[in-house]
Amino acid sequence: MLQLAVIRENKEKVIKALAKRNLDANNLVETVLDLDEKRRATQVELDNILAESNLLSKEIGEMMKSGEKAKAEIVKKKTAQLKEKSKDLSEKLEGYTTALSEELYKIPNTPADIVPEGKTPDDNVTVHQEGAIPVLHEGALPHWDLVKKYDIIDFELGVKITGAGFPVYKGKGARLQRALIAYFLDKNTAAGYQEYQVPHLVNEASGFGTGQLPDKEGQMYHAGVDDLYLIPTAEVPVTNLFRDVILNENELPILCTAYTPCFRREAGSYGAHVRGLNRLHQFDKVEIVRIEHPDNSYAALDGMVEHVKTLLQELKLPYRILRLCGGDMGFTSSLTYDFEVFSTAQDRWLEISSVSNFETFQANRLKLRFRDKDGKNQLAHTLNGSSLALPRVLAGIIENYQTPEGIVIPEVLRPYTGFDLIN
Repeated sequence: MLQLAVIRENKEKVIKALAKRNLDANNLVETVLDLDEKRRATQVELDNILAESNLLSKEIGEMMKSGEKAKAEIVKKKTAQLKEKSKDLSEKLEGYTTALSEELYKIPNTPADIVPEGKTPDDNVTVHQEGAIPVLHEGALPHWDLVKKYDIIDFELGVKITGAGFPVYKGKGARLQRALIAYFLDKNTAAGYQEYQVPHLVNEASGFGTGQLPDKEGQMYHAGVDDLYLIPTAEVPVTNLFRDVILNENELPILCTAYTPCFRREAGSYGAHVRGLNRLHQFDKVEIVRIEHPDNSYAALDGMVEHVKTLLQELKLPYRILRLCGGDMGFTSSLTYDFEVFSTAQDRWLEISSVSNFETFQANRLKLRFRDKDGKNQLAHTLNGSSLALPRVLAGIIENYQTPEGIVIPEVLRPYTGFDLIN
């Protein structure tokens, strides 16, 4: 969440920045500042009463020692009144503090200055495009027909055992999926990211820490009996490894990568654009996460973008990079770049990665800090990106690499698959 001090000291700037998200935040900000003022005033009043009560307690002790018991009894009655008043003020303070937190959780991150104006994905800005779009043979098919033709992914079996959006990968399809995961992890670790294996369920505190809760609660699978959430991305458990941690400045940056399955309800998703692998309830993804010094986070973001570019260059997939407009950015992001591959068979772009800088937004929730050279604690910056999400990468490979003889495996993946053709 946004830092309260930042809102307090830069009210108009925050409101103006949030307007780029097409959000009129005036009422939200005013509510936050009003609750903050009441909370602080109540805290001062409580502190004064507790100080007075402590002072009177010392006086009572001295009176008892000097034999002034009657006078001491009178003062005791006053301390009892102060104790009752302090109890009421403590409850009042707790109420203001809780209400303030709830309001702060409603405010999204402020967009960076270079985030373009806009309301919909049509307003995103293409900042880079690379790779020749292949010319496919006559009779080329979309991936949902190809996987059935070559018996490598079975959507109907997934429906049988779970439901729509839970495909079953088979034979060379499963091998290709595993090859992509291994390839992405190897590339990430070679770039300096430390690999983690993390839980696939998280508690509520973790969901709040990275901003999935309360914003995306309806999109997450919830195991009610244990009050745990299936992760929508490895970003959640990996970033929460550093919740309530104070790092030393010389420990930064911290680079992490992890493969996990991801689970998203995707409520309300339907139509041709979500067919096949285009949108799933369970899918595999390799993630990269960075904990950075605030001075270096945007250079780190550029480095992450370059890293993801190398993956797509080696896979020889046509792709483009979009800088998301204010209306299309995620709740927690300050700046996001989306990567899309072109599916020639579907004649459309498919999103396969988002790379984002959250600045201090997540770190403030996580209480993720570092101790600077002067010994002061500062909030770190957090970043993450898909490196990469598999379903649409797989769809792009299957469709763009199809030939009359079968689906050719990208050369860089052949050491991982052990075969060069699906036929």
